[in-house]
Amino acid sequence: MATKPNFGVYTPLVTFFEEDESLDLKSTLAHAKRMAEGGVTGLVLQGSNGEAPHLDHSERQSLVRAVRDHLDNLGYTELQLIVGCGAPSVRETLFYISEAKYSGANFALVLPPAYWVAAMTAPVIEGFFHDVASQSELPILIYNFPGVTGGIDISSDSIIRLAKSNPNIVGCKLTCGNVGKLQRVSSALPETSFATFGGKSDFFLPALVAGSNGIIAALANIVPKLHLQVLRYYEKGDLQAAQELQSKLSHADWALTKVGIAGVKAIVSQHFGYGTGRGRKPLGNTTITSLGEESVAPISAVVDLEKIFKLDV
Repeated sequence: MATKPNFGVYTPLVTFFEEDESLDLKSTLAHAKRMAEGGVTGLVLQGSNGEAPHLDHSERQSLVRAVRDHLDNLGYTELQLIVGCGAPSVRETLFYISEAKYSGANFALVLPPAYWVAAMTAPVIEGFFHDVASQSELPILIYNFPGVTGGIDISSDSIIRLAKSNPNIVGCKLTCGNVGKLQRVSSALPETSFATFGGKSDFFLPALVAGSNGIIAALANIVPKLHLQVLRYYEKGDLQAAQELQSKLSHADWALTKVGIAGVKAIVSQHFGYGTGRGRKPLGNTTITSLGEESVAPISAVVDLEKIFKLDV
């Protein structure tokens, strides 16, 4: 029987590029190392923040294998890899999943097909996930992110039906921000076999209260230790401390939405000394000086905390 991802903080890793837009594996591996040292439970590779649509099959495979081997060599053999494998067809999605498994992935994260948005009714979407899960070589997580799928928003009814009908569907990532949906899904499915993840730092603590299996959040690229500390405060029952830290993450996460993926990389480069703010075109290149103070200030505030923070044990 397929197992679900472990409880904890997962970073949807950004992918760094060289000036000619080839993969910058050195910086990407340095980033993976910092995440592991920051205490994350796993990494999500080739998700939205990893610029999955900009990577070809060969690059995806080499990136997953490089990260897996690097983490293993550093002793982080238990750190789990969730790999984005969504594609417009069942056939192509299964190709990505097979390649991800061969390269060292533990789980596949799958978006609904979104090329023909008008045709993507609930029955069609459920049929897609059922067909993928039934043939997948990896356990899969349903990825609900209306912002990158032309507004497709998978309902809690669909997620629950799919999970109950196919044991190879072991979780979901809800970047939609709907805490009510998260509550419905987590309460309807056994936590021993299904992981419901909140998908943004903005609602991390409310998501935990609603039954989230931790968090998968872009801001963890910048401050992984602070996310882990929210989790520890929550587990200890120190809600006041958790709320105080959550408020800082919420302000920083809102600012992060204004700078884009290249902006996330520019901030990492500025504060941690590797990589650049380069995305593949049309995203282009971003530098810290091009970002407005209104966006930079809340993020810099949590970076300052991250650099001095000592995690509770």
